[in-house]
Amino acid sequence: MTWLITGGAGYIGAHVAKAMAASGERVVVLDDLSTGLAERLAGDVPLVRGSFADRPLLDRVLAEHAVTGVVHLAAKKRVDESVELPLLYYRENVAGLTTLLEAVVASGVRSFLFSSSAAVYGVPDVEIITEDTPCLPISPYGETKLAGEWLVRAAGRAHGLSTACLRYFNVAGAASPALSDTGVSNVVPMFFDRITRGEAPLVFGDDYPTPDGTCVRDYIHVADLADAHLAVARALGGRRDAHDLTVNIGRGEGVSVRELAELVGEVTGSGAAPVVAPRRPGDAPAAVAAAGRITGELGWRASRGMREMVESAWAGWLLRHPAAHDLPAPHRP
Repeated sequence: MTWLITGGAGYIGAHVAKAMAASGERVVVLDDLSTGLAERLAGDVPLVRGSFADRPLLDRVLAEHAVTGVVHLAAKKRVDESVELPLLYYRENVAGLTTLLEAVVASGVRSFLFSSSAAVYGVPDVEIITEDTPCLPISPYGETKLAGEWLVRAAGRAHGLSTACLRYFNVAGAASPALSDTGVSNVVPMFFDRITRGEAPLVFGDDYPTPDGTCVRDYIHVADLADAHLAVARALGGRRDAHDLTVNIGRGEGVSVRELAELVGEVTGSGAAPVVAPRRPGDAPAAVAAAGRITGELGWRASRGMREMVESAWAGWLLRHPAAHDLPAPHRP
């Protein structure tokens, strides 16, 4: 098979492209490089610069590369931005996906893997979230991901596509420093950023009904996430009949924000104690994946732990922020 990976030069996408190419799958990446980096890709992975919402470009790429499966990762993904710019998020994440699926159906592609998110669940009143937990997203971002799942499944049923929706929990780490996360919107790089500037890690709320009062989350190493994409893609590609799979991607283990901050302090050597700020609206006390469905269906499970996530992420941070080798003494805001 030949797989088109949209957003394949991004943080997660580059890991997926690397894992799939290393396993012998033929891969081509489509990325507009608005947040992705071309240098993340190996020289033998073709990169087409452009948007997944550009129908003429899609038609050409799908035909020229004889694409038989699509891994759709490209999307707008900042929750706070989605609240401010909901029309942008619906245009990119839903209307753009519609254009992509139209091209996929017209070209005869048979397999479609959709990058979804635990944001589809919103703030569930359960600590362990199964794939059957009601989906009640609380942000336009989460809404667009849920709408994307509906659209992918409907297209699959109508046109005989084998489809899968992967609901990511919190992604961290890096397979190599060059592939590390360059943004600071995720919690681990947020901690690194504050420590590098001589500020203590910030924890939002310490009065939740959890063992240490801080929010509990499920973290998945990005390399494990990439391996999950490979397992799902191969399962879809190996079927001749239509198949629909929806799975959580996590470790099924909860880690509190305070525990994570302490681990970051150990790994970086900063020893900075976290500072508590007021709660943020919409933060659930605990969100941990029930991760057994993908194991039962495909035999895949996460193998990397929290320390490996933080250590590999820190190595990537040091590559891009050399000044962090000499951390300033932390101060309280």
